[in-house]
Amino acid sequence: MPATLKAEVHGVVYHNPDNGYAVARVRAKDEPGIVTVVGCLGQLQPGEFLELTGEWKTHPKFGRQLEVHTFKQTYPATEHGVVRFLKSSLKGVGEKTAQDLVKRFGTAVLDILDSDPDRLREVKGITKKKLDGMLESWSTQREVKSLIVFLHSHDVPPTYASRIFKLFGAQSEEKLRQNPYELAYLIRGIGFRTADAMALKLGFAPDAPQRIEAAIGYVLISLGDRGGHMFCPKEQLLAESGKLLGVDNPELLEEGLDALAAKKRVHIEDLPEQDISQAVYLMSSYRAEREITQRLFGLVSHPSPVSRAKVKAALPKIENDLGFTLSKEQREAVFEACVNKVFIVTGGPGTGKTTITRAIVAALTNLKLKVKLAAPTGRAAKRLSEATGEPAQTLHRLLMYSPEHGFYHCEDQKLQAEVLLVDEVSMLDAQLFLAVLRALPVTCRLVLVGDVNQLPSVGAGNVLGDLLGSGSVPSAVLTHIFRQAQESSIVVNAHRINAGHMPVDSPKEPPEADFFWVKQDDPLRVQAAIVEMVCQRIPERYGLDPRRDVQVLTPMHKGEVGTSALNALLQERLNPKSGPELKRGYATFRVGDRVLQLKNNYDKDIFNGDLGWVASVDPEAGSLAVDFEGNLVAFDSTELEDLTLAYAVSVHKSQGSEYPAIVVPVVTQHYMLLMRNLLYTALTRARSLAVFIGSEKAFRVGLNNVTSGKRMTHLRHRLRQMFAGNLLG
Repeated sequence: MPATLKAEVHGVVYHNPDNGYAVARVRAKDEPGIVTVVGCLGQLQPGEFLELTGEWKTHPKFGRQLEVHTFKQTYPATEHGVVRFLKSSLKGVGEKTAQDLVKRFGTAVLDILDSDPDRLREVKGITKKKLDGMLESWSTQREVKSLIVFLHSHDVPPTYASRIFKLFGAQSEEKLRQNPYELAYLIRGIGFRTADAMALKLGFAPDAPQRIEAAIGYVLISLGDRGGHMFCPKEQLLAESGKLLGVDNPELLEEGLDALAAKKRVHIEDLPEQDISQAVYLMSSYRAEREITQRLFGLVSHPSPVSRAKVKAALPKIENDLGFTLSKEQREAVFEACVNKVFIVTGGPGTGKTTITRAIVAALTNLKLKVKLAAPTGRAAKRLSEATGEPAQTLHRLLMYSPEHGFYHCEDQKLQAEVLLVDEVSMLDAQLFLAVLRALPVTCRLVLVGDVNQLPSVGAGNVLGDLLGSGSVPSAVLTHIFRQAQESSIVVNAHRINAGHMPVDSPKEPPEADFFWVKQDDPLRVQAAIVEMVCQRIPERYGLDPRRDVQVLTPMHKGEVGTSALNALLQERLNPKSGPELKRGYATFRVGDRVLQLKNNYDKDIFNGDLGWVASVDPEAGSLAVDFEGNLVAFDSTELEDLTLAYAVSVHKSQGSEYPAIVVPVVTQHYMLLMRNLLYTALTRARSLAVFIGSEKAFRVGLNNVTSGKRMTHLRHRLRQMFAGNLLG
């Protein structure tokens, strides 16, 4: 049953400035003692009076509390309440000033703040500057609260109120009434469906131009987010947009697309090289492809010579210093990487990419060049550092990214480097690659290392594949598998999978065997086999720690062998409850749990994809600490959504990482995501042991699927045209 309270705020226990969620203690009429209220209430102040509507809930730990659905602000009724409210609400107002204001104007001071604020200067000490500060804080608080109420009444999650207010300020409500679809364009997290529900409630017609334009933009954004596409053929785009809208009127859809083009939100062009007429880009994606092409050509064509003779002469010494002899293929790759402004090294497992990377860094350092090393993720950067013996960073840290200001190193503030070597380039999306190119001085050399057969980046684009496919950038495609690597079934099967062939079991017996294929069709039996394999069989046969050394990689989050179900089962077996635990959504965290960081956090020096182990849990405070391989990081209750259990992780999240042992389910439930490069990427994450469990039918589905993950990009053709045109000219 809905309940209504008229209450005075006694104290604020918690407030999240990003989404307005608050926990407050209030004194309410007809309720004995202090009452707890929770909900999106904005920044509450002690002494503030509210009329709250919501539902009474009983929290398992904190007891009875009102979960607020709607509220409105009312004025304090007593002079004491007004004093408390003023000193906690207004900038520059303390106890004495608040008492002086109430002494002069009584409880009417709040009405005067709205109607005739200059009168407040009658009180000694209230200067014009101080009054301006008071009015600014008063206005902001009232407007944000008004916006929260407005969003509540139109079924828009009020968690976005702070971001909307930051964008539109005092005009927020007016802007939303004019065109709520702007939210879907301008605020990440508010999609078309949320904005659409609000717009329809505000009276927008189903065929309103704003609605049609927003749907087309939403489909384009979704294609980039879900499929990594840079553009969409016009016919497909309009068909998907019409389906989303429930509008079967081609003329209206055409008009909507033309309007977006006129506003320069999309770009439309013919791509005859791909037999596509009228490809539609988001303007940001189109500009990214164009700018990458221009900047890469500028980098390649700007002279910055290195003596070929010096490189050639240095190679024997470098081999001697490193303690190995390069093959002819490797030596040529190292030489070309040193003498070319931009160079790509690609190849599968066992072909010597790590060896070549070490040699390239040593050779460039020997030439007295200032070399910087980077990778897209923290774990990939750590592996690069271990391989070369030199410090490496994530690209975001190297370019000094901050959420507020973007990349510090950019067109106006170039990176101080003579060489940048980037590893795991298959993970590099178009926007991040563009940020790298913007930061490089034209005299800098760029070496890109990666495996083009792995899964492409999570973000839109196919950078490594397009660079190689253009034929415009010098490269070394390593194909020779070294004898030592040929003894590894992991390496052999990686190349078999890449060629479209079924893997074969290792000819050796445990603990020497490094690959097994356990055939099982039923998903529940696959689930049981995974748990037994991780918790018992691998630890017994190979002496590995199941909590630290064995990683389950799965294509999906849902289903019997998705990350959610497997994490719960493996946690119960490997780390059953024996002490305090902390629940957050569907996850429960315990000391000793393996966890994965889901977002970059530059203040804490942790990054998306970093693995850690829960070191301590404080259920009372709703906080915990995680040990990220020596970096002990504290998380409060608002940051727990950045963590997830990591006994099982998605194959996509494993990119750039390597584990002693992996276990991979392959079932027909996952057919939508089963692709050859996914199977290949999963297998190449294993250092010493790989176990695949599932059906042969599902595996063959993945092997034969080499097209569904293809991305719609045009970068390779733009590069080809740019380089050919300039060379011919």
